[in-house]
Amino acid sequence: MGRPDKSTAKKRGLRRLFSWKKLLGTFFVFCLLAMGALYVVYVMVPVPSANAEATMQSNIYKYSNGKILGRTGQINREIVGLEKIPQGVQKAFVAAENKTFYEDNGVDIKGTTRAAWSTITGKGKQGGSTITQQYVKNYYLSQDQTATRKLKEMVIAIKVDRQTQKSDILAGYMNTSYYGRSAYGIQAAARSYYGVDATRLTTAQGAYLASLLQAPNQYDWTSASATGRKLVEERWNYVLDNMVGEGWLPADERAAMKFPVPQKPKPAPGMEGQTGYIIEAANQELMRQGISEEGIKAGGWTITLNIDEKKQKALVKAVDRQLEAKLDRKGDKKDATVQAGATSVDPKTGAVVAMYGGVGATEHWTSNATRRDYQPASTFKPIVLAAAVDTGADTQDGRDIGLGTIYDGTSKRKVVGSDIPFAPENEDDRSYGPVTVQKATASSINSVYAQMIVDVGPGNTKKTALALGMKDGADFGETPAMSLGTMGASTLDMAGVYATLDNHGKKVTPTLVKAAAHKDRVVEPVKSVGEQVISREAADTVTKAMQGVVRDGSGFRAAGDYEAAGKTGTSENNRSAWFVGYTPELVTAVALFGEDAKGNQVTLTDTIEQGRANGGRRPAQIWGDYTTSALGGGSDASFDLETDSSTPVEPDPEPTRTTEAPEEPTREPTTPSPDPTTPPATTATTPPEPTRDPVTTPPEPTGKPTRTDEPSPPPSIEPPDPGGTEPEDGPTTPPTR
Repeated sequence: MGRPDKSTAKKRGLRRLFSWKKLLGTFFVFCLLAMGALYVVYVMVPVPSANAEATMQSNIYKYSNGKILGRTGQINREIVGLEKIPQGVQKAFVAAENKTFYEDNGVDIKGTTRAAWSTITGKGKQGGSTITQQYVKNYYLSQDQTATRKLKEMVIAIKVDRQTQKSDILAGYMNTSYYGRSAYGIQAAARSYYGVDATRLTTAQGAYLASLLQAPNQYDWTSASATGRKLVEERWNYVLDNMVGEGWLPADERAAMKFPVPQKPKPAPGMEGQTGYIIEAANQELMRQGISEEGIKAGGWTITLNIDEKKQKALVKAVDRQLEAKLDRKGDKKDATVQAGATSVDPKTGAVVAMYGGVGATEHWTSNATRRDYQPASTFKPIVLAAAVDTGADTQDGRDIGLGTIYDGTSKRKVVGSDIPFAPENEDDRSYGPVTVQKATASSINSVYAQMIVDVGPGNTKKTALALGMKDGADFGETPAMSLGTMGASTLDMAGVYATLDNHGKKVTPTLVKAAAHKDRVVEPVKSVGEQVISREAADTVTKAMQGVVRDGSGFRAAGDYEAAGKTGTSENNRSAWFVGYTPELVTAVALFGEDAKGNQVTLTDTIEQGRANGGRRPAQIWGDYTTSALGGGSDASFDLETDSSTPVEPDPEPTRTTEAPEEPTREPTTPSPDPTTPPATTATTPPEPTRDPVTTPPEPTGKPTRTDEPSPPPSIEPPDPGGTEPEDGPTTPPTR
């Protein structure tokens, strides 16, 4: 027997080395090693925290009717729970992306392997991920298409699938996906493409949104090419057919569906116009309720405001018609200094239904509706009267203070009974002689109210002011000058004060936020209507007095087809001009402020009007224009007043001037002259001389034409100026002690 040749021996050796048993054993060892490696990876790869963008949301701000006013935040996303999304829409997403979603373990090995191999071999990036994997990619990882990221995605997806309910995974997927048009999440997408909340999406619309996820920009119907439209419509049909195949959609219902063409893109509401002012005021209110600024900026809030969309638009139009249309902001430096602010409140609920902060939040960020750096001037006088009636105050000679109480209306008359000398000048230095409180209110006579606050006590008056809703501050000194509104106040503050008067003395706190909800918490709304802070008699007496202001006093331009009460105000050096008034249904504070480009307070004189910009002019006209529109043209509602039993007696003095001025006509009194035997008012006696002369400011020229006693025209039409002097407010500088 011969020896085998060398080649035969070599083959036998290879067979021994690579026997089937050894190859099979090697394969099993490799599998075990691979499984061990995968186990190690599974153990070592944790489920990370959510990435920052996945949890970032917008804050959504809505009008009271649910329409969106604006949103804030870098990412347009509002997370909604799966229970709010219709079942048909939920199933459309599953049918589009992962029909086995409800049964699988979170990973599609075959699809993922195919996608990874395509990426590695350079054949292009492909999908192949389950809904769970896509949720993991969106919520925990980055969008990088790398083998390492794919491996992490698979491992985390398996863990998430074991630890998380399928419903939560589906909700997370729908809320974190990108749909194009800068919309993240199903809620933002529903609004962007169909103008509805996700709760109102149809199955057909949901199928389109699910189809978008494959190629959001290419499949946006309004901007897609013919090819893009063809592809997305095919994709839409594919989704619906899958739903029928899975038993999630009846075939006859599917057959009746038509492709739901989305609306054209609309720019997201920004912060321009009044939106920025309102949103900032709402945020400030939330912070006063304990929500931190960081908590608000983190997003995720849905904030429904009390702002009434129609009334808001009416207020803006009133300012545009009565003020902005008459100013040349670009060509006239003086006109450019005029700033307007306003707040309108429902006195029964405290709801802030409209707010005007200025020409636009992106142009003049400081809100003229909420700023407190200007004086409310004579709009404070009704608070003095309220304090007098509420506390049962007497004059210096012991007479009860009411609408019929007679005071001395002489200009520059020195107050009696005060350690602080004060002798304010009336408008145009006009002297009235003996007048009732009713007349003094209608004509805004400074000398009367300076004496009244001494009779009541500045401390008592301030206590009443704070109870009504004014805010304390360093400039809120307890002096006779306080009667002329020398402290700071906002239109929001004054609207609240007057709303409390309108509500018969029950405290009204103006409230912007109707509801604020977050996935982690719900904010309870502010209690807008509170307890009785002054007596009903006091509040109603003030209302009756201010009815005269609108009927035949300094605020006649605010009159319309409604019952109204209000008060004008013009501050020191004419830096602010106000009209605050109300009907039984609506309270509104309107103010003009003089402010230069550097933010300094300047006079309004010779800006919108020649001479003084009195509160009875543009502010009253804006107020009347807005109120007429807000009440639908007018109202039959009446004030239900319970006032003191005293009957106002209207003296018929011959006004005199303490300085030389051309003679001006006066209006006929509306009530008989007092009996000559009427006892003289204590305030008509000669007071002791003060230690030094009070500081006063010369009156501004008015240049008003003659007014007839014909009915005033509608507020939306600019009425003629009155004859004689328009009773208003004089200087408010307190005397030097």
